[in-house]
Amino acid sequence: MTPRAGMLIAAGALVAGTVTALPAVPADATEPAPRPLPRLAWTDCATKAYPKLQCASLEVPLDHDDPAGREITLALTRVPHTAESFQGPLLVNPGGPGGSGRGMAGYVAASLPPEVAAQYDVIGFDPRGVGKSEPALDCRPGHFAPVRPDSVPRGSRAERAGTERARAFAEACGEKYGDVLPYVDTVSAAKDLDAIRSALGAPKLNYLGYSYGTYLGAVYARLFPDRVRRMALDSVVDPHGVWYEGNLRQNLAFDARHKDFTAWVARYDATYRLGTDPAAVEAAWYRMRDAVRAEPAGGKVGPGELEDTFLPGGYYDGYWPKLASAFSAYVNEGDSGPLVEAYERYGEADAAADNGYSVYASVQCRDAGWPRDWNVWRKDGWETHAKAPFSSWNNIWYNAPCAFWPVESLTPPDVSNDQVPPVLVLQATDDAATPYEGAVALHRLLRGSRLVVEEGGGNHGVTLAGNDCLDDHLAAYLATGEVPRGADGAEADAVCAALPEPEPDPVVTTGSAPSERSGTRAGAGRTVPAGTALHGLLGHVR
Repeated sequence: MTPRAGMLIAAGALVAGTVTALPAVPADATEPAPRPLPRLAWTDCATKAYPKLQCASLEVPLDHDDPAGREITLALTRVPHTAESFQGPLLVNPGGPGGSGRGMAGYVAASLPPEVAAQYDVIGFDPRGVGKSEPALDCRPGHFAPVRPDSVPRGSRAERAGTERARAFAEACGEKYGDVLPYVDTVSAAKDLDAIRSALGAPKLNYLGYSYGTYLGAVYARLFPDRVRRMALDSVVDPHGVWYEGNLRQNLAFDARHKDFTAWVARYDATYRLGTDPAAVEAAWYRMRDAVRAEPAGGKVGPGELEDTFLPGGYYDGYWPKLASAFSAYVNEGDSGPLVEAYERYGEADAAADNGYSVYASVQCRDAGWPRDWNVWRKDGWETHAKAPFSSWNNIWYNAPCAFWPVESLTPPDVSNDQVPPVLVLQATDDAATPYEGAVALHRLLRGSRLVVEEGGGNHGVTLAGNDCLDDHLAAYLATGEVPRGADGAEADAVCAALPEPEPDPVVTTGSAPSERSGTRAGAGRTVPAGTALHGLLGHVR
């Protein structure tokens, strides 16, 4: 579940402030004393889109069990409250692990109803290891440079090459960050959240987390239940699948969502000319995959890159029109230009993606046990591929460094909780990245939580993305603490209809100007759909 390349929308040049100087440890102390609470020094880092944005940095212990030891730095952003009725800080996290959250503060503050946002200091942050936080991890720059070997290993030699590539990434992480990796994990990140709360001077925090951010929030609530005021969790990680089993379930879910995409393309055969039968359209996609294996499109889009390009469509259907346009141009016109453009837009790895992946691997490999016997991975890879060929092996290789990780894994904490106030859980029924069953599982583990379901929705990240029904539940919760209550015995406490699927764009050929669908959020000098803006910030988590 990591940010995908090229899709992290920056909030502009953010110039971080610093914390004030800290007193020295007394000279006669026999043991290092914990450092006094730092005070955040906020500086202006306004952007055109977010003119009230401020930045700061916070030093926290690398090892929270050694508060007087080495420190690392977290980068923070804030949109301060303006209302007299102040409800405290609202920390927001986009997921990953490895997602940069500094851009989230401005977006969330601008997307909530103004009268609600005005009551909070909306706080974004780059978790440890991410983005502008220091140190920022980048284990093996260029690990995803094209053209990679085919994701589906054809023979033992190809499989050995894949495992050696994964081993090389793990070894590079150990060589560069061996002193840091034992502390890049979800429990440490949750303790960072509490350090942020403390530095803000708040007795309790409010929290909005997406995707992996739901798991981070659940772990925080388990560690510090008396410090949770309100918590909204959108697109929920199944706490019972952390992390190996959850990735296997994703393989099946993403294949089903890819079939939704090909069925949508078939419905618009008049535009895309790929057939009216979803199975025929899907077969055409796999023929395209075979073709780019034989000759990578534009010299840079092979099978792995093709999967990376179309995988974002499993997170957000707003990408379907442009993906379908590139698909059609390649199949019908032999034009690889739009396919290369789509790869560069949705799948290509940049420095932010290298950083995000490094943190993703570091957290997931450290958080929980992974098979160390490659025979287990091979067996599970082929079994899921037989049922779900779209991205099963791609995802196996994405996580394969955990088979060789240089740091011992931890035991995931039990996140069941009967001590927190009502938590608001929001989930689409057909989400591929975090399947619906995970939301139900967490809902049952958090006593008093409320589950709001987007029935028939397949997008990942559903609030502040254009669904007024869901947004009304979130806004009411943040404004007053109000939560829906369903009928006795009902699984969901409230149900919202899904947004309609997108309309097709004209097929894009090389040199054509890509069209933009109309939308509701302003940014970068143009108007874009709320879902597109949000999913750019979420980054396309796996």
